[in-house]
Formats: sequence, C-alpha cells, structure tokens
Amino acid sequence: MANLENPGPGTAESSGFETDYQLGQDNIRPFGLDIHNPVFVISGLVIIAFVLLALANQEASAEFFGWLRPFLTREFDWFLVIAVDIMLIFCLALVVLPVGGVRIGGKDAVPDYSYPAWIAMLFAAGIGIGLLFFGVLEPVYYTYAEGGAAHPLGIDPSTPGNENIGIVGTVHHWGLGGWCVYAVVGLTLAVYTYNKGLPMTLRSAFYPILGERIWGWWGHIIDTLAVFATLFGLTTSLGLGAKQIAAGLNDVFGIEPSNTVVVVLIIGITAVALGSVLMGMDKGVKRLSEINMIMAVALFFFVLILAGIGSTLARFGDVMVQYVMHLPALNNPFGREDTSYFHGWTTFYWAWWIAWSPFVGMFIARISRGRTVREFILFVLIAPTIVCALWMTTFGGAAINMIEGGTGAGDGITAVVVDAYKPELALFRLLDQYPLYSIIAPISLVLIIVFFVTSSDSGSLVIDTITAGGKIDAPVAQRVFWCTLEGLVAIALLLGGGLSALQGAAVSTGIPFTLVVLAMCWCVYLALRSEER
Repeated sequence: MANLENPGPGTAESSGFETDYQLGQDNIRPFGLDIHNPVFVISGLVIIAFVLLALANQEASAEFFGWLRPFLTREFDWFLVIAVDIMLIFCLALVVLPVGGVRIGGKDAVPDYSYPAWIAMLFAAGIGIGLLFFGVLEPVYYTYAEGGAAHPLGIDPSTPGNENIGIVGTVHHWGLGGWCVYAVVGLTLAVYTYNKGLPMTLRSAFYPILGERIWGWWGHIIDTLAVFATLFGLTTSLGLGAKQIAAGLNDVFGIEPSNTVVVVLIIGITAVALGSVLMGMDKGVKRLSEINMIMAVALFFFVLILAGIGSTLARFGDVMVQYVMHLPALNNPFGREDTSYFHGWTTFYWAWWIAWSPFVGMFIARISRGRTVREFILFVLIAPTIVCALWMTTFGGAAINMIEGGTGAGDGITAVVVDAYKPELALFRLLDQYPLYSIIAPISLVLIIVFFVTSSDSGSLVIDTITAGGKIDAPVAQRVFWCTLEGLVAIALLLGGGLSALQGAAVSTGIPFTLVVLAMCWCVYLALRSEER
C-alpha cells in the first residue's frame, strides 16, 4: 500500500506555472511545530475566541444563531442554487470533454489505493453521520409534515403516482448537487498538487489568477477562509452525531440525554479520534473507514431484507426516474412555492456541502492520485449519488411503509419526526419495529461513533495540512491541536444554541466560500487544458 507522500515543488515550471515558491518558506517552528504563518495563528486565535465567547454568552449565542440561519438561507437562496447548478454542469462537461482523459499525477501515475479502499474512504469522509441521521428523517418529514410548503415542489405525496416524492426530495439533497461540490474542490487540489507540483492547500488553485500573490495575503485569506468553512461545517456533523448517540443511549440504556451527556460524549469520542490521528492516514483513517463501510453495509442489508428486497428495488427505480425528471425544477431557485422545503432544507444543504468541501475535497484529493479526471468525476459524482439514493429509499421507504401499514408500527416514527420533532430518534424508532433491536441498536450506536471518529480525524488532518502551508507530514502535535479544537467548537455551538447554532455556523461560512469554489472551476480547467497539450 502506497503512503500519501508529500508532493514537493519543482514541477510547476515545466507545467507552465512558473513559481519560485519553496514549500515551507513561510513556516515557523516553535516547540517543534510547523506553523504556516499567519494562517495557523489567525485561524487558531479566532476560533479559540469564538469558543470562549459562545460558552460565556450561551443565551445570546442561541438567539443570534437562531436568527442567522433562516436569514441567510432566505436571502441567499438564489445564489447558492445557481452556484451549485454551475458546478454540476461543469463536472458533467469534464466527463465528455477531451480533458477527461488527463491522469492525476501524470501519464505514468498509478493509484495509491485499490477501488474498495478508495471508495470506503470516500464514503466515510463524504457522507458519514448524515445517512444515519437523515435517512429516516427526511423522507418521512417531506411526506407527512403538514402544509404543502414542506413537500418538494409542492407536490402532494397522497396523490397517486407521487407517493415517493418525499424520497425524491431527499435524494436531491444527497445526490448530484452535493457531490459536484466535492468533485470540483477535490479535482482542483489533486491536479495542482500532483500534476503542477504545488502545495496541497486551497491557495495553490489560484495561481493562474493571482500568480505569486498566492504566497502573500491573498493566499492567507483563501486558506484561512477554508479553515473556518471546514471547521464549522465539520462541527455541524459532529454535533448531529453527538445528539443522535445521546438519544440512542437513552433509548437503549435509559441514560438521560442531557447537555452534560452530550459534552462527555464529544470529549470521549474526540479522544478516540485523537488516537486515530496519531496512527496516521494508512493505519488510522483507512482502517476505520473500512470498518465503517462493513458495518454500514451490514445495517443496510439488515433493513433491506426486512423491508423487502423486491419492493425496495422497485421503489428505488421509480425514485431515480422521478429524480431525473424533477431535477431541473428542483435546481430552479426562482418562483418556488415549496418554501419550507426550499429554504429550510435545500439552501441549508447547499451551504453545508460547500462548507464541507475543503475538508472532503482535500481528503478525496489526497487519496485519488493515479485516477483519470473522467474516472474521478464518475466515481465521486455518480456512484455516491446512486448509493445514497438506495440508502434513503431503503430506510425512508421502510419507515413510510410502516406508517402507511395502518397497524400502528409507524406511530413512533411519526411522533418523533412530525409531531414532537426529535430528529435524532428517527432511526431508532424505525429499528425498534424490527427483531433483535437490543442487538441492532447498540451496533448502530457503534456505527455512528465510528462515523464520528472518521469525520473528526479526517477533518483534523485536512485542517492541519492547510495551516501547515500544504505539508502533509506536519508534526503530530498540530493534528492533536485541531482535533481537540473541533470538539471544543462542537461543544460551544451545542451549548450556545443547539441544532440551530450548528446549522447557522455552517451556513455563515459556506456562503462566502461558494465564491472560492466557483473560481476553482475556471482554475482547474486551465490546469487540465495545459496538461492535455
């Protein structure tokens, strides 16, 4: 198994991107660290100040974030949707254009990881906790929440032929629109690192536009913004995972899901993530990702078999057909009547995916050397969309079948999704209706925890790379610092506003970073065109 060695400088000039930058020239090394000055200092100090202020002013934080998220998703809905539309069209174009044959790392590059290992790490980083948290929640909510504004495109699910529109709306959020953001960022970083010899950091992508200025304050600003987006996007998922684990502990073992329990969970799981970080990419993240994949596949087949393989696959086919049919309308930001679905969910999701994109994009870039551009796009864009759709159809469809069955089996699901709205319990209310709940529920908890850990340690590795100026082999102490800070931010947001604070933080960093991702489309095209020649 090949290690992810640091791609050094020196090939940029021969590729048409002349630069005299020497990797690490701006780094300072106090106490044996390798800090890219001033990105590490500014990012670290601002985030520490945020944690202290949020913890010291929890009521004010809750009020502020409670206002922030709906304001941003309402005012910037058109911008986010149009931006994602552009990214999706761009990715699809790369598949058919001649530049799709360019190989990441050069013509003679070979993949560092096998297909199973590559796909396992891709999924563990890119979706993680979200599938377990939203797999039951979203389809049920879009199908049964009162008012047509919650239904995707305002289509009534009770109308014959539209029974699966709630699942279609869910697939929209976990399909092409989200993964195209990851594809743009990941491909750009991979090409500029492995083909152009530049450091693996966000600023490198802007060399065709900014030239040598990327090594100055323009570059510092881009990388600092990437750190903020990554950290707050990541802590949203960590917070959701902590709340779901706490709810599961209460459901299975009767442990009261108080703030104290959630804080202890974050601290404990962050400690486990630190152990994985210390082991490194090949021993830590890779092994956990493969374990994660095995457990997730086992849970999937458990639900699939009990829900009915034939009926689920038939429903999946209908969902995919409707998804393609409704995709243009779902991607249209203007004249929408489904305001609850559009503002409360879609625009938040796009901002959240974009906030996650430095993290997942860089992680995917690091594991994708040796793949062609066409292969990269197809695997990062199309394959995850199909798998996510199958997951949502299986879990969401099983929940809807229980509710529609009229036997009362789905009452618990409706109670926590529609009535009382306790989304962290949706998965457990579904599993509670199946045999072996006392075994399956603890296994699901372990799966959520492992997803939690892989997200945390992968995120800390990525942030560490950015703040070390693109160096992959930065000192371990820095990874420990960022992994610890992720846990502290998640705690501060949960105590200072709960779910609204988590979502508000992700949206507030995702919107400005959208401009960066859009610019990366043009930058990576310039790089690929020069490689093709």
